[in-house]
Amino acid sequence: MNAIEKIHSLDAFGSRPGLDRIQRFLDILGNPQDKLKFIHVAGTNGKGSTCRILSSVLVDAGYKTGLFISPYIVDFRERIQINNEMINEEVLEDAVARTFPILEKLRAEDCVITEFEYVTALEFLIHAEAECDVVVLETGMGGLLDCTNVIEPPLCSVITTIGIDHTAVLGSTITEISEQKCGIIKSGSAAVTSNQVPDAMRYIENDCREKGVELHKSSDVAVEVVERSLYGTKLSYNGLELFLPLVGDHQIENAKTALAALEVVKRSFDISDENLVNGFKYTTNPARFEPLSDNPTVILDGAHNPNGVEALVNAVKRYIGTDGILILGMLADKDSLTSVKLLREVFDTVYTVPVNNPRALSGAQLGEKCRVFFPEVKVFDSAFDAFDEALDRAKTENRPVVIAGSLYLAGEIRPYIISKT
Repeated sequence: MNAIEKIHSLDAFGSRPGLDRIQRFLDILGNPQDKLKFIHVAGTNGKGSTCRILSSVLVDAGYKTGLFISPYIVDFRERIQINNEMINEEVLEDAVARTFPILEKLRAEDCVITEFEYVTALEFLIHAEAECDVVVLETGMGGLLDCTNVIEPPLCSVITTIGIDHTAVLGSTITEISEQKCGIIKSGSAAVTSNQVPDAMRYIENDCREKGVELHKSSDVAVEVVERSLYGTKLSYNGLELFLPLVGDHQIENAKTALAALEVVKRSFDISDENLVNGFKYTTNPARFEPLSDNPTVILDGAHNPNGVEALVNAVKRYIGTDGILILGMLADKDSLTSVKLLREVFDTVYTVPVNNPRALSGAQLGEKCRVFFPEVKVFDSAFDAFDEALDRAKTENRPVVIAGSLYLAGEIRPYIISKT
């Protein structure tokens, strides 16, 4: 097996919250995470975009910047980056060759390391050996028991928008989920939060108070929207004009959250106004309301839970109108019914497709849910076939196409869309 095959072979062990297993593994590796400085980011939605903005600005400021995100869209190595470039295959192969035998030895001792735990450990090792100045670290799920939370107090802990997701693990209420997310907030550090619903904000404020941690809020960042378009947003901040090539009002909130975090990070790193301008301008985040064609308009979005879908619905209303064809694929463990209800507000036509993931709903299963709400539902066994038909229709009927429901679907179909448009 090559490195990526070995990593994916661990998927069979599932996802299990807890820090004991990864800590044992990291002890053997010499605790590489202790050699790094982190910006730690948790939340239900907005983590990826916020991380990308932070990394882009830090790279422009000349710092060797590690980035750890999930899931990937097309290539696994997107998850571990240095200076916004995927690590090369040789680095990954070498790290796996040195560490996989340790993992197998631990398994023989009944300490089973999961895929996410292993990838997190690889990230710590690779970024430490590369001598990164700073790492932007995205949690996987939750925060308190997420295996990224083995780190010492970071430069700052960032909590992006909290909503209902992963209820089987994180809890069924906003307060319960907030408790898990706030687990990354540590005494001796600073915290930053996006705008939150009242229950979440209340919990964050109390948690910071109890831990003696100063809290910075995105709502205190003075940003004005100068111009919105399908290709990005112009913002005015402290006399600067920032262009962010990410679309939607939710990205404005992510930008404000990143700016609040950067104000904290500036205590440790030299970041100029020019770095802010360039860092924002060169930020990329595939499959987040990403325009892949303008004739006809084709939008790819990884929205997969009600919060993300709500942001998608708002962006559709603002930028492309409500006559589009929706291609939808979702995982069975997501709140697909609420998402479908929300999507009905802006789409009449939906093509349901499978997602290449063992947790996915089939096109037929998702189609049954959609038929309750949509006038026109067509079930496909292939996302590629669905896109071919939608593209032909979009050209003849002058309608946009939107693909949504899962980042796994986005990763599967993105190269195909680019090849066809």
